[in-house]
Amino acid sequence: MREKMLIFARKKQKKSYLTKQNNMNLQSSVLSKGRILPAVLWLLFVWFLPSQVLLAVAPAEPLMQKAVPVWAAGREKEMNLNLGFRGVFRVGNSREATLRITASTIYRVYVNGEFTGSGPARAAHGYFRVDEYPIGAFLKDGENIIAIEVAGYNVNTYYTLDQPSFLLAEVTAGGAVVLATGNNRDFEVFQLKDRVQKTERYSFQRPFTEYYRMRNGYDQWRISTATPVEQLPPEVFPPVRLLPRNVLLPGFEIIEPVSLLARGTIRKIRPEKYYKDRSLTDISDIFKGFPEAALEATPSQEIQEITTADREIINKSPLLLGTLPLKDNEFCLYDFGVNYSGFIGAKLDCKTPAKVIFHFDEMLTGQDVNSKQRVKDINNQVVYELEPGAYDLETLETYTFRYMQVTVLAGDCRIGKIYLREFAYPANRNATFASSNFKLNAIYDAAKQTSRQNAVDVLTDCPSRERAGWLCDSYFAAIMEKEFTGYSAVTRNFYENYALPDTFQHIPDGMIPMCYPADHYNGSFIPQWSMWFILQVEDYAGRNIDTALIARLKPRIEKLLHYFTGFENEDGLLEKLDSWNFVEWSKANEFVQDVNYPTNMLYSAALAAASRLYGNPGWAQKAEQVRKTILRQSFNGVFFVDNAVRENGKLIPTDHTTEVCQYYAYYFHIVTPTTHPTLWKKLISEFGPNRNDAVTYPKVFRANAFMGNYMRMDLLSRYGLQTQLLPEIQDYFYYMADKTGTLWEHASNYITSCNHGFASYIGHVLYRDVLGIHHIDYAGKTITVRFTDILLDRCSGSIPIGEDVVKLTWKRSGNRIRYAIHAPKGYKVKIENQSNYVIEEGEPGTES
Repeated sequence: MREKMLIFARKKQKKSYLTKQNNMNLQSSVLSKGRILPAVLWLLFVWFLPSQVLLAVAPAEPLMQKAVPVWAAGREKEMNLNLGFRGVFRVGNSREATLRITASTIYRVYVNGEFTGSGPARAAHGYFRVDEYPIGAFLKDGENIIAIEVAGYNVNTYYTLDQPSFLLAEVTAGGAVVLATGNNRDFEVFQLKDRVQKTERYSFQRPFTEYYRMRNGYDQWRISTATPVEQLPPEVFPPVRLLPRNVLLPGFEIIEPVSLLARGTIRKIRPEKYYKDRSLTDISDIFKGFPEAALEATPSQEIQEITTADREIINKSPLLLGTLPLKDNEFCLYDFGVNYSGFIGAKLDCKTPAKVIFHFDEMLTGQDVNSKQRVKDINNQVVYELEPGAYDLETLETYTFRYMQVTVLAGDCRIGKIYLREFAYPANRNATFASSNFKLNAIYDAAKQTSRQNAVDVLTDCPSRERAGWLCDSYFAAIMEKEFTGYSAVTRNFYENYALPDTFQHIPDGMIPMCYPADHYNGSFIPQWSMWFILQVEDYAGRNIDTALIARLKPRIEKLLHYFTGFENEDGLLEKLDSWNFVEWSKANEFVQDVNYPTNMLYSAALAAASRLYGNPGWAQKAEQVRKTILRQSFNGVFFVDNAVRENGKLIPTDHTTEVCQYYAYYFHIVTPTTHPTLWKKLISEFGPNRNDAVTYPKVFRANAFMGNYMRMDLLSRYGLQTQLLPEIQDYFYYMADKTGTLWEHASNYITSCNHGFASYIGHVLYRDVLGIHHIDYAGKTITVRFTDILLDRCSGSIPIGEDVVKLTWKRSGNRIRYAIHAPKGYKVKIENQSNYVIEEGEPGTES
């Protein structure tokens, strides 16, 4: 039943999205062909349109007809208040019914006890995206129950916004509204007291942990009006500004562990010193939460006492083992095979009162789940205190892990099922890659998995610690959304969120947030990330026909570049930039003052990109002047140094040198292999994944995954070194794919995320440099295929383009490469042979 509903929902969403794309194409045709208005008049026209018209295609019908926002009276600003909303309605013979819903902060909805969805998609301050669920497949004759749970967090995070809580929902059937919040008390409103309110934050970047105290039958209110609830008086609030979701809903598929790795017992040992991260100790007016003294429980401290006493290796499928008993201080350790993101679920039967901890992580520490030792600054545990009874448990929040340890600290339980309800963007089956090299195939699969989990509603850095929509990370992630899904729906939402606000609070005028939607009460921002934003907008413009959004972002970029003029020194370089300066997760971040040359290389590129976007020759001239000045000051004849410091009024270059600074210089076209061949030869022959730092240029500090290693991949490609690129891809990324099935934030797995959105970009490298689909010109409808001398016997793959697909298959035999390509209707294919092989078209494997 659920699968039928999801198929129907996706068809409706896809139709809506295609309509939106057609509207964008109309705008582009006006610009490029002058069919309605000359281009200049059209730009003037879109410039003065209201932002709501520009930024969201008007839906075919109102997003809400009767519903208004509601919450428990007087409690809309209360932290971590979880409310239940129960509504009852009847339908006639028709099963065509739709639920439209949004909330602040997050919701989960059930129809007649069936999980239906979780959301909403995130939007800018003061805007709320409406999710739409066809629910006909869940309905029955007579009484139908909608049960909605809403967590109102009211704290500043990088993930959700600190805005007053509310629910806005309505059900339509047969063309009429049959249930609506704020309409004649259609919904009962009550507090869900089984979730403990005064708990720790999950991390510095996310809101509260989940800690539950439950009785048998806690969830019966979802399926029966005979279950009484302690109603609260509701309060109706003024209408809010609504936007369509614009992106597909997750599939919410159920994933079960592939293996019960081990069973065993634990013992509690008090550590000499408990670790307390900033999310516990730094609560204040600018970092909201409950002070430690006010907390009802502190599982982050208790988890540090738990150690393994003994362990029995099982390594069998849970499906073969049936129900598993667990008593005091016993645990089961599960392996889900790869990293997934979603809601933790379990079926438990408790014979006595029990306390159960679900402890999870992306990797094992030794043989144990020990996230506090590996990562420290996140609380990867959910705790349940349960009275005797049978329970179907599922977390309200989404988490990321490969390994799950279920520990019964007290009581007598039986585990019937452990699962994860996946929270990821639906996979497009037209995105494929398969080669004769199993390592490359594993890396591709990891890239696709990483992308899906980091592109649900905005482009996130990681689905675990932060779930934050970061700039720079999203430059790389946006490219992969387009190539893995055929669209840039999530990317458009992401940039639309940056375009909507009139101003951004708490940061300087003209600056934009380093991640958004988010609240930065401490005033922190990353100036470099705002420069990446300009590069991102240019890349988006090249992959999508969306002139209205590009035009709307123009004043945002103009104000940003004006902000930077206040930091230009006598040489035209940026000096002593404020706040958190970030070049790369490496030693390079220690050399950011006073003049940081990688930053200025990026500044030159941002100016040039803005000039191309908006036709401003002054920005192009400034970009070139910055480039020349960097070359004169930073290059010492051997390497580019990272920074210069101001001494007695004079700017003095240091001898600080990093690998990533060299990549910045080539990546942003400060120099080329032609202008600086000696340095280029050093980089390609003496640096890379297998460099011995202690021997080879020990004073040139190593680059990291984010972002030097990815820059290196692009540079090897740009200058035709695919043969070298192939083994480096494997050396940099295969061990990640092998360990977690996802790609990592850092080159090592400690104190870091093992599932980072930017890292999915290696999928683009595989498409471009291994498969050979070198470039897709979406506007010009031209696909360039480039064959090189990579050491690979065969490869096939496909990239979705909207609802169509480009497919390429090739096989090498002797001195020939035989290939077959399918391109969407209207697309031209350009073949470039940069190999030493003879290429011929025809189905591989059919050679005469």
